[in-house]
Amino acid sequence: MKRFIYNKILLFACAVGLLASLAIAGQRHAVEIKNNQVDMAIDFQSLFDLAQMTGTDFGETLKMFKDAGITSLAIYDTKFERLNEEGKIFAVSGGELIQNYSGGAMTNEVWRQAVESGIIDANKVYVIGRDLKTYEEIKSDLRVRFGAERVRPVSIGEMEILEVKDKFETFLKTPIGLPIEEMEIAKNAGFTIIARPTNFEKCTPEDIRHVFDKLKNYPVSAMVFDGNEILGAQNHIDVTADEMRKQQMIFGVIENVSQLQFYRQAGLEELAREIGYDRIARLYAIPRDEQPKLLIDTAVNRWATTDHERNIRINLFRVYEKHAPGMTLLETNLKYIRDTADKLKANGYTFGTPGTFENYYPARFLRALVVIGVAAAVVLYLSLISRRINRNRRFQLILFALLAILFAVPVLIGGGGKVRLIAALLSANLFPALAIIRLLDQLRFLRLKARWSGRKKTSGEPGLSIFSIIWLSAGALFVTSAISMTGAAYLSGALSDIKYFLEFEIFRGIKLTFVLPLVLVAVAFLQRFNVTNEEREDISAMWQWKKILHRTITVKSLMAALIVIAAFVVLLARSGHTAGMPVSGLEIKLRATLEHLFYARPRTKEILFGHPAFMLAVAAFLKKFPKMICFVLVLAATIGQSSMVETFAHMRTPIFMSFMRGIDGVIPGAIIGAVLILFMHFCSKLKDVKFLK
Repeated sequence: MKRFIYNKILLFACAVGLLASLAIAGQRHAVEIKNNQVDMAIDFQSLFDLAQMTGTDFGETLKMFKDAGITSLAIYDTKFERLNEEGKIFAVSGGELIQNYSGGAMTNEVWRQAVESGIIDANKVYVIGRDLKTYEEIKSDLRVRFGAERVRPVSIGEMEILEVKDKFETFLKTPIGLPIEEMEIAKNAGFTIIARPTNFEKCTPEDIRHVFDKLKNYPVSAMVFDGNEILGAQNHIDVTADEMRKQQMIFGVIENVSQLQFYRQAGLEELAREIGYDRIARLYAIPRDEQPKLLIDTAVNRWATTDHERNIRINLFRVYEKHAPGMTLLETNLKYIRDTADKLKANGYTFGTPGTFENYYPARFLRALVVIGVAAAVVLYLSLISRRINRNRRFQLILFALLAILFAVPVLIGGGGKVRLIAALLSANLFPALAIIRLLDQLRFLRLKARWSGRKKTSGEPGLSIFSIIWLSAGALFVTSAISMTGAAYLSGALSDIKYFLEFEIFRGIKLTFVLPLVLVAVAFLQRFNVTNEEREDISAMWQWKKILHRTITVKSLMAALIVIAAFVVLLARSGHTAGMPVSGLEIKLRATLEHLFYARPRTKEILFGHPAFMLAVAAFLKKFPKMICFVLVLAATIGQSSMVETFAHMRTPIFMSFMRGIDGVIPGAIIGAVLILFMHFCSKLKDVKFLK
């Protein structure tokens, strides 16, 4: 029987790296709990439309929503589609004016003379104002947006109108500028403003300054750019950053619909670097096509989960366009906002200007100790799958020294971005595997039952009761999970900084963390146990793989293998930041129940699959089941352990929540595993179920 020795120097290096990782984790937690202020925002125009639909005074509507919890109004560049409806100023095509003249519909003599004298051009757009203040504002905005050469004042009698060179249909949809009137209303009603300007064609520094000049007298809580480009994206990002710094604005980045990183806008990452990551907040809005399908309670829980799990600090609400049963449309939307505010308050959030992270980067020496610990883990694993390496202590130390230098030097000199990613990837895969390997070695060499019970059967074999087996299995699960969580600490220690919290950088290799630990554990298992049932002392993983591949299988075995493969494909497709296949309605209900029962909803693949399989694997070893059955159960158990670590790869999620998610999954998983062990035990008592005896 092969016995593998654990190198104490490597274990010590891993322990030192763990202490450094925990120090970083403590700093990260302190940074995260300070960032707890949320901006509750809604579109100005949405509230205006809601007031019209419900016949409510707009001023009274604003007051009610402010009392319900809204802190900011999102204001976009105005368009003539909307201005024409409001009637203070409107645009008309020259072709329409000429057509009205030709058809006899134009009765105003001044306008008739303008057409007859050729002042009106069929291929141009004419802007006519009824409100002088609005007209002057639009005149200024149009000259900035289109250029002075395309916007020309024209006199019609004693009235001035604007002639614009543009296609009428396109002109109606063109963003003109942020409306001062809306900003005045928001300011006077006690709201802050989320400004949502769009970029200009051939944007100039003067264009950018024009936008910020309009904003300087208003309380802007955040700047969230509308459209596919940041203001000044072509070559004037520095001007935009300077203006935002002068007015101390927060930069809001919109979370992608996939919930991974953010909506791509040209110039976004450049502006983030210029303005500083400590001035950035993440924004989320429930997708427009999804919200009507959500009950109010479901939407409220969505916000609570979103703000808690994904560091969202700007909640941009959409109004419900259909009323809930027993309520008016206005009451429906007020309840939605009020319930969300109450839920967030109960979770410890405050409301106002969106919270941001401090500019956090751990000390280089701490990060260096982390990556050195990962180097030790690499060598430790190699020593636990190869007897040749395991016996050669000098080779282990030389290899460790080389890897430690290779990993630590880039980090110490201030770089090491790729090294950190590699260290995180290795941590996520190695430590769950090492935790399982430690368990395998204990199961091989320790006579657990004899040690704890102090008695044996007459056959000389340890005699454990079913409840002792359950107790030992549960204890092994807790200890192994604790060791696996070492990998979580390492992963977090390798990556923790403000760029990862905001998802400007992300962990790459989520899918790999579901596959590689299985391979690592499988190799170690086959180096220790003979699953071929052939009498042979000298076994190796390669020899056993060859035997397995040359073995004749039955159709029944093939079907079972296909089912296992299909289940694994489903698991892999469902993993990561984005789901490859939809979640069933039953699982959605189960998730909602788990969210109410636990601090952080544990993952279903842990509580329903990985951890119960772990309990069964330990029981199978203690009951001396065939090693092939033990092998399959151990691989299934590895999925649960690696999933616990993989949770920490989502760096936007607060570290305490990730930790609690892992802990909350172990207890129900152990309970389910205990029930399955009891079920297996009782089935083995039935005479008709001989294969379980």
